[in-house]
Amino acid sequence: MAAFRYSLLLLVFVTSCTLVRLKALESGGVCGNPDIPVVRNISELGQDSYGRPGLSHMTIAGAVHHGMREVEVWMQTFAPNSGTPIHRHACEEVFITLKGSGTLYLAPTSQLGSPGQPQELPIYPNSTFTIPVDGVHQVWNTGEAEDLQLIVIISNPPMKSFAYNDWSTPHDKAKFDPKCWDKQGMYLSSTRQCADPGSDDDIMSSIANIFNSGSLEGLSYSEDDLR
Repeated sequence: MAAFRYSLLLLVFVTSCTLVRLKALESGGVCGNPDIPVVRNISELGQDSYGRPGLSHMTIAGAVHHGMREVEVWMQTFAPNSGTPIHRHACEEVFITLKGSGTLYLAPTSQLGSPGQPQELPIYPNSTFTIPVDGVHQVWNTGEAEDLQLIVIISNPPMKSFAYNDWSTPHDKAKFDPKCWDKQGMYLSSTRQCADPGSDDDIMSSIANIFNSGSLEGLSYSEDDLR
């Protein structure tokens, strides 16, 4: 009897997973949202400074609003004499320079008590550079007339970043610096392209609860779903 009950629960689990997958494939679009096409024109996506002088940020594909789990892609534009804070994060980061010039400041090691004097590396159009996990760095537009525009790819989104007052700030004094564009309330409606992120996770949570309780109660599906 116990073996039969387990087999029935397993069948329900597999069937439910299949239904979730089929519904996502049928709906298409970004995050299964049929109103958002898979192919989009980047010039139609919204940008905002989020209160940071000189910054124009666009999340092309992100964790909070697009359901990305492994990588996140941004486009950032910095006006002359502006850039990122001195910061670090527990993820890898790749930059591609689209236009403009600037300087990458990168601490040579994170093993010391503070970042120390950074390396100064010039960046230019078509250049690319990578930041290792927890590498303390800063990107700055050192040009006088042209914007610095970058494509940014990070791993393990959403980013958990820590900001430094200067290069002598101890690592344990760096302050957690959440990204404004990862907050639901501050994200532009024109770029919020997935209205219900995590809906599949809610379904899977319900299935997990069924297994934990050992009961089929609480699982809702229609006969049409199983046809």
